[in-house]
Amino acid sequence: MFPIRDHNPSGRAPYVTYALLAVNIAVFLFYWFSQPSEFALAKFYYTWGLVPAWLMQGDGYSGLITHMFLHGGWMHLAGNMLFLWIFGDNLEDQMGHVSYLLFYLACGVLAAGLQVAGDPGFDGPLIGASGAIAGVLGGYLVLFPRAKIDVLFIFVIFFRVFSIPAWVVLGVWFAVQSFNGYSATEDGVAYLAHIGGFIAGAVLVLPVLMRRGGAGFWAQNRGKPPHPAAEYPVSPSRIPRVPKR
Repeated sequence: MFPIRDHNPSGRAPYVTYALLAVNIAVFLFYWFSQPSEFALAKFYYTWGLVPAWLMQGDGYSGLITHMFLHGGWMHLAGNMLFLWIFGDNLEDQMGHVSYLLFYLACGVLAAGLQVAGDPGFDGPLIGASGAIAGVLGGYLVLFPRAKIDVLFIFVIFFRVFSIPAWVVLGVWFAVQSFNGYSATEDGVAYLAHIGGFIAGAVLVLPVLMRRGGAGFWAQNRGKPPHPAAEYPVSPSRIPRVPKR
């Protein structure tokens, strides 16, 4: 199962989300097709990724940012960009462009920090936007727990789409990450970064929720962002009538 869209329109064009999508895709295409060998690609990852063991020795701090724009393959890129596309616009709508960008980068750094703290001796490169995007998911859960998410379920020979509340979809996602992180699954996935990013996003978005009225925001807007038309409805008696011709 995986989400394919949400029923939660945003009130402004998400330029930062568009830019993050474009940069991630452009960077991936650049190095994926420019590196002449697997060895060269691995060297590129070591140069621009985040190596925990090096960081603990006081080196490679730039990797805290650059690792967020690298991916290990087409499916890694596609999965991350799908989640960013679905959930990023609503957070940007509520936070504003600059604040949202800083929020995204902060979640990525904090996510990487937890991964490094959990395995400080790891000498391989950490790559991927998953930690930052996990922060977006955490923030979305706090602001829009009742927004409907269309989830595609594939059952061997047929598939079906169900609309499920965000708190269920994202809650299950976080539970899976936590279980895999606790069980120390050796599949090359930085589960601690996912967990750290999600928690960071949920915490960092709390000031936004408080400015919107806290729990009253959920009750008033039913998990959707407020829009001027919804906040200031026009009385039918004040709508000008157009003369018939």
